[in-house]
This record gives sequence, structure tokens and C-alpha cells, in this order.
Amino acid sequence: MPSLTARLAALIAARPVTAEDRRLAALFTLDAMANALAGRKTAPGRILLDWAAAEPLTTGREALLLGGLTHILEVDDLHRASVVHPGCVVVPAAYAVARRRDTGGHAFLDAVLRGFEACCRVGMAVGPAHYRIWHNTATCGPFGSAYAVGDLLGLSPAAMTDALGNAGTQSSGLWQFLETGAMSKHLHAGRAAEAGLLAADLAARGFSGPPQILEGEKGFFRATCTDAEPARLLADPEAPWQLRLTSIKPWPCCRHTHPTIDAGLELAGRIGNRSIEHVRVTTYQAALDVCDRAAPLSEYEAKFSLQHTAAAALAEGRVDFTSFDEPARQRLAGLAARVEIAAGAPFAGRYPQAWGAEIAVRLGDGTALSATREHAFGDPENPLDETAMRAKARMLLEFGGIATPDRFIDAVLAMAEGGALPALPEATA
Repeated sequence: MPSLTARLAALIAARPVTAEDRRLAALFTLDAMANALAGRKTAPGRILLDWAAAEPLTTGREALLLGGLTHILEVDDLHRASVVHPGCVVVPAAYAVARRRDTGGHAFLDAVLRGFEACCRVGMAVGPAHYRIWHNTATCGPFGSAYAVGDLLGLSPAAMTDALGNAGTQSSGLWQFLETGAMSKHLHAGRAAEAGLLAADLAARGFSGPPQILEGEKGFFRATCTDAEPARLLADPEAPWQLRLTSIKPWPCCRHTHPTIDAGLELAGRIGNRSIEHVRVTTYQAALDVCDRAAPLSEYEAKFSLQHTAAAALAEGRVDFTSFDEPARQRLAGLAARVEIAAGAPFAGRYPQAWGAEIAVRLGDGTALSATREHAFGDPENPLDETAMRAKARMLLEFGGIATPDRFIDAVLAMAEGGALPALPEATA
């Protein structure tokens, strides 16, 4: 019986790619690239750029740099069923290699589609307990970057299995950074991009990898997954590409906060100038595990706080890059302290297939208001259309100091029509 990685590689290779698939892959590529260019204007981004400038930028280092930059602002994509951010891993690795090889737009987008498929299918198979300690983007991401790069390199089925095996043996990334708000999460994305690229590059040269890296007695599932669901890796081979099932973030904070934000923004218009006495957020347990911070002490902690983001949505009717800085944290601290959070039905039972929340508010005059989201804005059931995707990319590119954002947006989307891989523009401000 072929190994799980060999069967996964065969499943992905057999899937057809349509013009609409490429159009959507171009939009997701645009989202990732815009995030990377905006990430250059942040404190962690400047550190990564300084590191990259210290020595010659190899292809692997470029993938690490771009992956790290893409994941800084917390507004990159998210695949719910796997809890993986595929774009920050797959797109940087594929872009670094495609640029090296002067690859055309269609081949690049096809590799992105297939890379998303690989890391998302592995992520769906790890089981929910894995996520409590391991960061799925970091651990499952290397399978996606390895497949995307291997696709660009034209690896044989045997070599692709080697690449996936050595991607899996490099899987790592722990949630401990949340205790202090350390910058490790950005490193997770960068390393996952670089690890898969390295695995595929070596496989192209005959470097072998363990074929049973997933299911083996000393493999990935046994080591890191107490409730792995291996059958999900190969389930529903006729389902849409996992990229089509991936969510786009409209707000720059942890995706677990987005159903609450979405519902809170609805209520903000109904509350008006009335005072808020108490707020209760009901959602699923993973959101509490990652985002229970009643008094965030930094911008990054605020991005991982259900209490703060609920307060921002309700009190200010908006959530943007300015919603997490020191003035915003001070301004919203009183309301955030009155936000109670809990896991409960029906949301706890629907996760991770659906990421939902209810926000219930009691006003000072005794009025009770509530709003519920089964799916947040940006999910496949409630997607951003192309106009909204362009607007989001433009916002990110302007934040990143790109003088002509629409020119770059058009160039990225033109790849779906056979256009060339565009160069990343330099910031002018």
C-alpha cells in the first residue's frame, strides 16, 4: 500500500485546474503579496529586512523573509477546517522559486492551488488537540510549500513523496509565544515556507525522505496528534479545491475574533450613543484558548483578545490598524473589562467547520440586544468579492508605501490570463 503522502500527492496531481480556479488563486496570491509588502512597514518587518540584508538573499532566505512578512499584520487568509494560514507559507515559497526559474503565471497559480491543497488536507487530519500546543500553520504549512515548489520543479511522484517526507520531519511551531506576545508567529510562517522549499529542492537532487512521515510509528501523527483523523487527508477527492474553501480576513487581528467583530459591528449601529453595561460573547473553545485576554498589554496581545475586539466593534463601529495601539487599548479598557466570554452551543459543536459567535449586550437603560454569526465576513459562505479584495489589497499596499498600488494589483491578477509573474515593488515612503 502506498504511503499517505504518496497517495496525497497522487490525489492532488490528478485534480483538474479551471480558469476560475486560476482567477481565485490570483486573488489569494494578491492578498498574500499585499500582506508581505505591508508587513515591511512594521517593527518585526524591519527586523526581518535587516536580517535579510546582512547576507546574500538566497531563494530559501527569500521564502523565509516573505513568509514572515506576510504573517505580521494578522490580516492574511485562513482555512477554517485545518486552522492553517496557507497563503503566508505557500505563496512566498512558490514565488521565490518561480522568480528564480522565470515561471509563467499559469504554472505559478497552479502550484499555489496545489500547495494550498496539501497543507490544508494535512491540517484537517491532525485533529483538534494538535492546535492546543502546535501552531498548525507552522506544522502543516511545510507540506504545502513543499508541494508547490515540487510542482514548479516538475518532481516525479517518488520525488514528491520524498519532498513531503522531509517537509514533515521539519514541522514545528509552538503557541508558547502568546504568553509574552513574542514575534515567533512570523518566524513560524517564514520557516514553514523555507522548510518546504528546501525539502523540494533536495528531492529534485535525489535526497530521500521518509514516505510514512505522517502515519509511521515515529511519524508526525504519532508525535504531535493525540486525536489525528488520517482518513480526512484523502477524503472527498472531488470536493472543490481547498483554496476555494479558504477565508479572507477583512480585519487585522486573529481570525477567531472575527465572528464576534462581525456581530459587534452590526450592533454598533443599533446602540448609537447609549451606554453599554455588560457584554457576553458566546463562541467555541478554541477561540477562548487563543484569545482570552481581558486586559491586553501590547498591540499584538490586543489582536488576540476577544474582549478588546468586541469592545472596539461595539464602541467605535470599526476595526482597523489603529484599533490596537496604546491609545485604543486605554480608550477601550473599561468596556473590555465588562466583556464576558464563554464557549457554548451551537458554536462549540460546529467548530472547526464553522467559526461562529453570538454577542449579547445589555445597555444602561436595560435594553438587551444580540447578534449572531454562523460564518464571519470573508468566509466562503459570505465572501469578499473581487472589488472588496482589490480594496483590501490597495489599503495594504498604501500602508506599505507602494506608490502605484493599482498597477501591481492588475499585474498580479493578470497572471490568471497568462500574464508574467510580477516583481515586488519597492516602497517609496
